Amino acid sequence: MTIKVLADNLSRSLGLKKLNIPQGNSEKTLNAYSKSQDENVLQVFVTAVWANVIVANPYAKYGDDPYTLQYGQCGEKGQYIHFNPNFLLDNNIHVYGPRGRVLVHEWAHLRWGVFDEYNEDRPFYFSRKETIEATRCSSNITGTVIVSKCQEGICTQRPCKHDSQTGLYEADCTFIPKKFNTARESIMFLQSLNSVTKLCTKETHNPDAPNLQNKMCSKRSTWEAITKSEDFQKASPMPGTNPPPPPTFSLLRTRQHVVCLVLDKSGSMDSEERLLQMNQAAELFLNQIIEKESLVGMVTFKSYATIQNDLTEVTDDDDYQKITANLPQVADGGTSICSGLTTGFQVITRNSQSTSGSEIILLTDGEDSQISSCFEEVKQSGAIIHTIALGPSAAKELETLATMTGGHRFYAHRDINGLIDAFSRISSRSGSISQQAIQLESKTVNAAGGKWTNGTVPVDKTVGNDTFFVVTWTTQRSEIFLQDPKGKIYETSHFQEDKLNIRSVRLRIPGTAETGTWTYSLLNKHADSQLLTVTVTTRARDSTTFPVTATVHMSRNTAHYPSPMIVYARVSQGFLPVLGVNVTAIIEKSEDGYQVTLELWDNGAGADNVKNDGIYSRYFTDYHGNGRYSLKVIAQARKNTAKISLKQQNKALYIPGYTENGKIKMNPPSPEVEDGMKVQDFNRLTSGGSFTLSGAPSAGTPTHVFPQGRITDVETKFKEDSVQLSWTVPGNVLDKGKANSYIIRISKHFLDLQEDFDNATLVNTSSLVPKEAGSTESFEFKPEPFRIENGTKFYAAIRSVHEGSRNSEISNIAEAIKFIPPQEGSGSPGTNISAISLTIWVFVVVLSIY
Repeated sequence: MTIKVLADNLSRSLGLKKLNIPQGNSEKTLNAYSKSQDENVLQVFVTAVWANVIVANPYAKYGDDPYTLQYGQCGEKGQYIHFNPNFLLDNNIHVYGPRGRVLVHEWAHLRWGVFDEYNEDRPFYFSRKETIEATRCSSNITGTVIVSKCQEGICTQRPCKHDSQTGLYEADCTFIPKKFNTARESIMFLQSLNSVTKLCTKETHNPDAPNLQNKMCSKRSTWEAITKSEDFQKASPMPGTNPPPPPTFSLLRTRQHVVCLVLDKSGSMDSEERLLQMNQAAELFLNQIIEKESLVGMVTFKSYATIQNDLTEVTDDDDYQKITANLPQVADGGTSICSGLTTGFQVITRNSQSTSGSEIILLTDGEDSQISSCFEEVKQSGAIIHTIALGPSAAKELETLATMTGGHRFYAHRDINGLIDAFSRISSRSGSISQQAIQLESKTVNAAGGKWTNGTVPVDKTVGNDTFFVVTWTTQRSEIFLQDPKGKIYETSHFQEDKLNIRSVRLRIPGTAETGTWTYSLLNKHADSQLLTVTVTTRARDSTTFPVTATVHMSRNTAHYPSPMIVYARVSQGFLPVLGVNVTAIIEKSEDGYQVTLELWDNGAGADNVKNDGIYSRYFTDYHGNGRYSLKVIAQARKNTAKISLKQQNKALYIPGYTENGKIKMNPPSPEVEDGMKVQDFNRLTSGGSFTLSGAPSAGTPTHVFPQGRITDVETKFKEDSVQLSWTVPGNVLDKGKANSYIIRISKHFLDLQEDFDNATLVNTSSLVPKEAGSTESFEFKPEPFRIENGTKFYAAIRSVHEGSRNSEISNIAEAIKFIPPQEGSGSPGTNISAISLTIWVFVVVLSIY
């Protein structure tokens, strides 16, 4: 499907609950959920997060800008597009342009992984022609620059002044495009202009603009990046001149959640207490995770399968107990995974339900050479299969089952926490967010005999309904002491012990849990040490409050050595990002339990695309041989440092106005919102599933196979007579470790640094001692040997030096220019922005080599 067809047919989506738009031969769909004004936004949010396009009100009012949740690398698909109902229903074509073109702008983010060509943080930059340019693509789009101020409905405009610190225009200066431009590019900059109908190509691309497209895609144009996607690599050109067929639409509705547990009870499950741990985790899932009014069934299998429970609607504790009573107590026999799956399908269909869209949770620790024999049946079923591999011998094809059906894939090693984390991550793809279980704690301690173990769990004001504290043990029941923030005490007698002797007790907090820090103490009464676990789950405080949530995944499900992978964690409240959170990823190897702990960063450097967007990222390179790895993340907010950001990335640009026939016509100003709302301290724990590695040496990963980190965010300012550089420190291995030293070079010619860095003038950096990766580095120097006078210009760039004299790629190139300040007014309305010269001594960043 062409961009034009996408744009022309967007209007057909209005009023539909969900629409499916086939994307050429790829058979991919564009799913859009709409929302009537009287529906609860929380219900829409949970249903919609599985869609490609969401139509729903935001959690907090921050305007109607359409945007795409996108945080992968160049060419990687985004997560979803979010349209507000106001955008689709109001007549706002004057500020966003035709809705179809807005969809194309966001679709390019979502489907093809390209980025915006404007930059609201750096709307202007210095060009190589010594002029101030608006950050845009293409640079052929013309306009003027003004400052517009509105107060009590009265708006005034004046020419832009220069900022004495940067030499660029003052902070409130805005680029106002001419309404009747002749430039046809680009939709990723200004989709609202009538003349703009194309994306920037190699010939029309502006590689010097300091925008995210240049940074993330190594200065390639959007069209160059798009043509590398699978849509264009695998599709054949359409013959003839006829346009593509119009999209088709079908109305779909959500239904009752249907899930069937398919649990292994073969002989191998008798080792290492796997059957016991499976039952502990499954009981927690049935009692605390699955939403009320869901239909739940259970199948157990060994060399053959047995139906333990037909689909049962769970509405109260009696329903849960009827199912948990049939958890297997004896493990014996062989392993037939296909028998379990086929019987699971029978449980669903014989209760008048369709397997399409239903979910199966498959848990096994065994190998099965016949598992591929039911792949076709699985595909035809349309069911979503979540797989949990328990132990290192579980069938390697489990990941294939999850991948082909769109399910989660998990791996659990030895202790119960891995299983609990896996079951806790599996939530319904429909229903209300208020019914979604949220994990606050999942901790295992090796408690010494006769000793107390203590801990705390914060319960924030977004959660607290249906809160459970669960304690398990391996040898003997422990004494329990739990205190809420107001001092109320819960003791061992308050905890309910299970009836299946699976060594666990649980306490359901009556009503809504008190907000604040809960304190627990466990006494190991046994003479010897034993493993004790504490798990805390809860739900949203009420049906009108979005809870803070955390989600995590790897950049790929499979990797081949020595390709690095990226850990992505998103912390949000509703649709809005939460900043200032301590996010830690824990990655564990399947066979030997080798564990790596990574602090994830939201600093806009290394693996992280954008600073302060609520996406916390880090490269993972500590491979420890081939096989399965499990991932989980702990997100913690402490000391009231976390806050909600109302700023969204990857959005259609709100057009402030146009110039027409020499006159400026301003649009209504975009809504002003209060940013940085504080968030109460919280804990969140979530599983990211499992991933697999192949091709790695058995001894582990030599660090030298991975590249050194590269500096991408050099910023500069003058401090008296010296220039001060600052940047985020790169690692010896991508974003880990630290450099040995830095090489800073300057030149009067841009190409000297870009093409012949080693022969440019060297700056003395002997006093500069590198810090650890992720830190902020700063350095001052005088731009010798240059003679500083009016018009003097030079460039600077940095290289980091690492072990074995290995050098990183050169950083982005920074430009320094000295000019005499002009008389104010040279940037008056109607002046072509490319004709305005610079007249101030300045040192600024030019994002030039990405």
